[in-house]
Amino acid sequence: MKIKKEDTVVIITGKDKGKTGKVLRTFPKENKIIVEGVNIQVKHQKPMGPNRPGGLIKSEGKIDVSNAMYYDQASKKGTRLGYKFLEDGTKVRFRKSDGEIID
Repeated sequence: MKIKKEDTVVIITGKDKGKTGKVLRTFPKENKIIVEGVNIQVKHQKPMGPNRPGGLIKSEGKIDVSNAMYYDQASKKGTRLGYKFLEDGTKVRFRKSDGEIID
């Protein structure tokens, strides 16, 4: 997976198409991510005593990483990512649109 935690992504397909948000968690084995403010799911919670009142609980759900694209702050749009090796042998991510190294 080329998208990591704390990256800003834009959603390219689905009901939340066009929204941007920060990646909260990644699940590499499932190829899924959780993005802040995207794929909101509502759960009806029964009251569990005085400490846990009932009501609607909203939380972000998982989305497939193929539905998200890295968001480039400079050009204000999504861009593809790639990997390359530097002269000292370290592996880094780079934006394919302009070749800029991310990390």
